[in-house]
Amino acid sequence: MSTSIQIPPLGESITEAVISAWLKPDGAYVKRDEEIIELETDKITMPLPSPAAGVLKHSATQGATVKVGAVVGSIDESASAPAQASPTPAPTPASAPVASHKPPVDSTDIRATPLARKIADEKGIDLSRIQGSGPGGKVTEKDLESVGAPRSAPAPAQPPASPRPQAAATGGASRRERMSPLRQRIATRLVEAQHTAAMLTTFNECDMTRVMTLRASYKDAFEKQHGVKLGFMSFFVRACVSALRKVPAVNAFIVDDNGAPAVEYHEHCDIAVAVGTDKGLVVPVLRGCEKLSMAEVEKGINTLAAKARDNKLTLDDLQGGTFTISNGGVYGSMLSTPILNPPQSGILGMHNIIRRPVENPDKPGSGEVVVRPMMYLALSYDHRIVDGQGAVTFLKHVKECIEDPQRLLLGV
Repeated sequence: MSTSIQIPPLGESITEAVISAWLKPDGAYVKRDEEIIELETDKITMPLPSPAAGVLKHSATQGATVKVGAVVGSIDESASAPAQASPTPAPTPASAPVASHKPPVDSTDIRATPLARKIADEKGIDLSRIQGSGPGGKVTEKDLESVGAPRSAPAPAQPPASPRPQAAATGGASRRERMSPLRQRIATRLVEAQHTAAMLTTFNECDMTRVMTLRASYKDAFEKQHGVKLGFMSFFVRACVSALRKVPAVNAFIVDDNGAPAVEYHEHCDIAVAVGTDKGLVVPVLRGCEKLSMAEVEKGINTLAAKARDNKLTLDDLQGGTFTISNGGVYGSMLSTPILNPPQSGILGMHNIIRRPVENPDKPGSGEVVVRPMMYLALSYDHRIVDGQGAVTFLKHVKECIEDPQRLLLGV
């Protein structure tokens, strides 16, 4: 009996996916629920488990775009699982001659497994020269791993091609790759933000001295008690929660209300944290930040970052954020203008920490210059619902919370 491998529903508004990788080769025996395909959509990358146990048959190629409900392969359930190869005893003087006279196996011999024959055909390997290690001298795919394909005969000389008109010299080679669905989605949303929002950016700087001192004093005790390192992100998340309470418009969306624009305010603070991956930038959401402790914030961010790197984020992880924090400082960025994550109205950009001379903040107006660890902050906001005064107030409040972390404890 053969069971079809069908693309399941992948979430609201997702109608197709790309087969980014077959995790098991054609002809391999797979177990039920064993991951066999990696699917990539414009939002997430997810594995697809085998619906049954048996021999896998591909009917769609890697890189193909497939619709939800499409059949991309099958599982032959009538095929039995391959027997485990028994360990081959070390040759002895008496047994060595016997082992060297096993009958040769050719590409049509039943003692070669189907997958081994397929690999041999693809690589041009003469199976009659291969000593099988499987039961009864059966040649398996493992016997072919260290065998290279024979050198092919030189191709016949081709007649000289007619000269092609060349454009101006490019100065080097180039290559072309199709954009992944995730990258296409990122591009669409970034352009959407530029076209729909009246986006502006305001800047400020903050002295990281007290946060760094506090972190250095308690990081070991914090990690010992909570099992997670104390980073800077938890301070900024808590500072943003406080600022969102102070300036609610930054935590709001513009929505359509029966054909008329309306502003939707949120009492909760679901803060999205930008995470860079090999396949592009993803922005998973840390929910209910107004209720989380510093340790819970750090654990939540670590969990989301690990899921992003392992391509295990779900649609629920990526939907519903009300505000975003992007930390370009981890890549060495000194200053940037972060772009909005629609339909959100604000995004905070963090940057790297640089020791530079500033007037002593403990003695304002004294003219005394000291060297302090400073970070530039940037807030991009939608001017349609956030006024300049509100944006500056928001960013100034974040600065004050970072420069005086005790404010986070007092809620002021």
